[in-house]
Amino acid sequence: MSFKKNKYVVVKKVLSKELIDFIYNYFLNKRNVARILFDHKYISPFTEYFGTWDDPQVPNTYAHYADVAMETLLLQCQPAMEKATGLKLYPAYSYARVYKTGDVLKRHKDRFSCEISTTMNLGGDDWPIYIEPSGKKDEKGIKVNLKPGDMLVYKGCDLEHWREEFKGVECGQVFFHYNDVKTKGAKENKFDKRLSLGLPAWFKNKKINKNNNE
Repeated sequence: MSFKKNKYVVVKKVLSKELIDFIYNYFLNKRNVARILFDHKYISPFTEYFGTWDDPQVPNTYAHYADVAMETLLLQCQPAMEKATGLKLYPAYSYARVYKTGDVLKRHKDRFSCEISTTMNLGGDDWPIYIEPSGKKDEKGIKVNLKPGDMLVYKGCDLEHWREEFKGVECGQVFFHYNDVKTKGAKENKFDKRLSLGLPAWFKNKKINKNNNE
């Protein structure tokens, strides 16, 4: 399968079983810690450092923008992404979710930071993703099943992608997003316009002077 021709490709066993199991269990544990801290009001429900249940795309489902471990994987997987796509890439950001029974990911295309994207299965119950290579609305699409450690690489801004209602109990997925270095504006968009990977979303476009003041 050619990414250049089809605008998507499946890459198998990008991470070892041992590493993917560790990452999945780490993220489940972080979700449980966040739930306790939020419920007992040790931290504000609006903080982004422990993830959130307020993602409007999939409401009431635990998600995390730029978890430091996931951002580290974003860099670790970059060589595999560049090999799969034949492109030189700038890293943008990571985003992870633990889906629950009844969740739906509606058909959509992504924003500029998701020009070259991947969804990687972390673990849990199987849940296929659908992708429409033509980019046309309302087409049936292609069903893609991923095992833990596999990833679907695709052009997020060009191709509609979605998931139908989840019938399982839990499913962990992490998304890694990049820009083609040759795309206009890609360099300025590096790290999703943050100073560094791992910083929260509110840090976009922040500038720090030599005295470490805003």
